[in-house]
Amino acid sequence: MPFPLAPADIAAAIVAVNFTAFAAFGIDKWKAETGRWRIAESTLLLLAFIGGSVGAYLGRHLFRHKTRKQPFSSTLHSIAVVQILALGAAAGWTLAG
Repeated sequence: MPFPLAPADIAAAIVAVNFTAFAAFGIDKWKAETGRWRIAESTLLLLAFIGGSVGAYLGRHLFRHKTRKQPFSSTLHSIAVVQILALGAAAGWTLAG
C-alpha cells in the first residue's frame, strides 16, 4: 500500500510551487526588459493553477508584470477564485467529517 502524503509534504510542495511561480514572474519581467526569449503565459498560468497562485500574485505585484494584460489577468483571477472555493470546500468537508 502506498504511503499517503503527510501534511508537511503537501506544505513543502505548495511552498516550492509558489516560490517557482514568484521566480518565474521575476525572470519573465527581466526577459521582457532585456528583449530575451520569454516564458510562455501558459506556463505562468500553469504554475498558478497547480498551487502557485499566491506566488504568482506576489511576483506580479512586486515586479509589476502582466498587471494589465488581458485575458491573462482574468484567467489568473479565475484560477485563484476556483482555488479559494476548493479550499473552502475541503475545509468544510474536513470539518463535517
